[in-house]
Amino acid sequence: MVLVIFINFSMVSFSQTNTNENSNDTFWKNVRFGGGIGLSFGDGFFSGTLAPSAIYQFNPDFALGLGLNGTYNKQRDFFKSTILGASVISLYNPIQELQVSGEFEQLNVNQTFDNNAFQDRNYWVPALFVGLGYRTNNVIFGMRYDVLYDRDKSVYADPWMPFVRVFF
Repeated sequence: MVLVIFINFSMVSFSQTNTNENSNDTFWKNVRFGGGIGLSFGDGFFSGTLAPSAIYQFNPDFALGLGLNGTYNKQRDFFKSTILGASVISLYNPIQELQVSGEFEQLNVNQTFDNNAFQDRNYWVPALFVGLGYRTNNVIFGMRYDVLYDRDKSVYADPWMPFVRVFF
C-alpha cells in the first residue's frame, strides 16, 4: 500500500517537470527528506532499523511530516522480532536555534520465541513524544520523552531518548 502511494506521488512529481512554476513544483521545493538507519550486533544478536521520513516546511518556523519504521531483531536460539509502523511529526522553531517537536508513533510488534519459556506475541503499541532540540542548519540534537511509555509493551528501554535529526 505504501509502495503504491510512493510510486503514485513519484509519477505525479516527475510528470510535472516540464512546467516552470506550477503548484506541484512549489510543493516539492518545501518537502525535506531525512530518516534513520540503525545497525547493532553482538554475540548471536542482530538488530537492523530503517526509518525514512519526510516533512513539509510550511514556513521557516513550522513543519509537519510522516515517517515509516521497520526494525528486525534476532537473538540466536532465543527470539526474533519484527517491528513495523508509522509516525506523524510536527516541528516548531520558536527561535532559529531551538526546535520543539511532537511525534505520534504507532508500531506493530511481532515477537516469536524459539523455546517454550515465553509465549509469542503480536501487538500494537503507541508512543507520543515531546522533544526539545538544539538546531544548527539542518541538524538537530536533542532529547525527547514518551508520555505514553509502557514498560511492558514499549520497544524502547526508557521513556527518555536522545536524538539526532537531519533533514535535507
